[in-house]
Amino acid sequence: MAQTRNIWIFACVLCALTVTGSTGKPNIIIMLMDDMGWGDLGIFGHPAKETPNLDKMAAEGILFPDFYTANPLCSPSRSALLTGRLPIRNGFYTTNAHARNGYTPQNIVGGIQNSETLLPNLLKPEGYYSKIVGKWHLGHQPQFLPLQHGFDEWFGAPNCHFGPYDNIKTPNIPVYKDNKMLGRYYQQFAINRKTGESNLTQMFTMEALDFIDTQAKTRKPFFLYWAPDSTHTPVYASAKFLGTSQRGRYGDAVRELDDSVGRILQRLDDLGIANNTFVFFTSDNGAALTSKTRGGSNGPFLCGKETTFEGGMREPSIAWWPGKIKPGQVSHQLGTVMDLFTTSLSLAGAKPAANKVLDGIDLSPSLFNRSISDRYESFFFHQTHLFSVRHLYKGLLDF
Repeated sequence: MAQTRNIWIFACVLCALTVTGSTGKPNIIIMLMDDMGWGDLGIFGHPAKETPNLDKMAAEGILFPDFYTANPLCSPSRSALLTGRLPIRNGFYTTNAHARNGYTPQNIVGGIQNSETLLPNLLKPEGYYSKIVGKWHLGHQPQFLPLQHGFDEWFGAPNCHFGPYDNIKTPNIPVYKDNKMLGRYYQQFAINRKTGESNLTQMFTMEALDFIDTQAKTRKPFFLYWAPDSTHTPVYASAKFLGTSQRGRYGDAVRELDDSVGRILQRLDDLGIANNTFVFFTSDNGAALTSKTRGGSNGPFLCGKETTFEGGMREPSIAWWPGKIKPGQVSHQLGTVMDLFTTSLSLAGAKPAANKVLDGIDLSPSLFNRSISDRYESFFFHQTHLFSVRHLYKGLLDF
C-alpha cells in the first residue's frame, strides 16, 4: 500500500514538473502595444466595447488604472522598460534633432549603450530563454540589435513601419529573423497604405505561439517580449479585421490585437503552463493625436503621445497569472514600465547589475498581497527638461 502511494506521489510530481518546468521559475510575457491609449479598452470604459479578450484578462487578473510609461515617445519608453531606468539615466533622453539616442529612426546612428544591462541579459543566468517579437526601436545598426543585448531570438523590425520609401537614401524598414534580414516592409512584407491591409499582426502572433509551443516542450523558463506595432501610424490590420470596428481602421487594429492576446493566453492554458506564466499587458505611450482620423482614445485624460500630460503617460495595464493572482482586482498602485523590469527580476530570482541605479520597484506586494507600496517620486523628462512628477502619498495621487 505504501509503495503504491509513493508511486502515485512520484507520478504527480513528475506531471507537475512537465507542466510547470523543472526549475519552478515562472515564464514571463510582457505585451507592449504601440501608441495604444488608456481609453482604448472596454474595461477602461470605451463605449465600443470591442476588446473582449483584454476585458476578460482584466477580470481574471489585476487592472492597474494608475500605471505610467517612462516617456511619451517610443524609443525612450522601451529603453526604460528593458533597463529599469529612466531614459535620462540610460541615454534615451531627448528628441532634439542632434541627439543620437532620443529617438531612433534610420538617420540616427546610435542605439542602446553597451553600458546598459537589459532584462534578458539578467534572466539568462537563471536559465531563461528570451525572444522579442515585433518592434525593437533601440538602434538599427548591427551592434545595437536585440541578439547583441541578451535576446536569443527575434522576429520583427528595428524601427517603425514608416514608408513606403522610393529612394536609395531612405530604404524601407528591414524585417529580421534573428540577425538575418528577411526582407523589407512594403516589399516582402506588404502593407497597403490605401486600404490598411497587412498580415503583420498575424505573423507576430504566430511567432509568439510557436515560441511558446517550443519552450513548453523544453520545460525551461522563457521570457517573451511581444511588441506589435499595428496601432502606430500608418495603422494596419489583416483582411479578417478590416472594416469590422465602429472606430475605423484604428479600431480594426485594436480588435485584431485583442484577438491575438486572447489566442496567446488560450495557448498558455491549453499547454497547461498558464499557472506558471506571468503576463503583463501595457503600452509604450498614449495614443497619438496628430491625426483626427486615427481614432485612438486616451479616455478622460489631457493630450497624448509626445506630451507628459496624463494622456501621453498613463497606459492601459493588466497583470494576469492564473492561480497566483486573484481575479477581479483593481490596484491603485502607482506603477511604471520600469517596475516590470524589477518585478521580472524578483519573480525569476535574478539579480540586477551591480552599480546601477534602478527606478523601478517590485510590484509583487500589489500582485499577490493586494497592498500598495510607497515609492519615491517618478520624474518624467521630455526632450532635455523635467516636465512632470508623479508620487504616491497615503494612497492618493498627487499631480
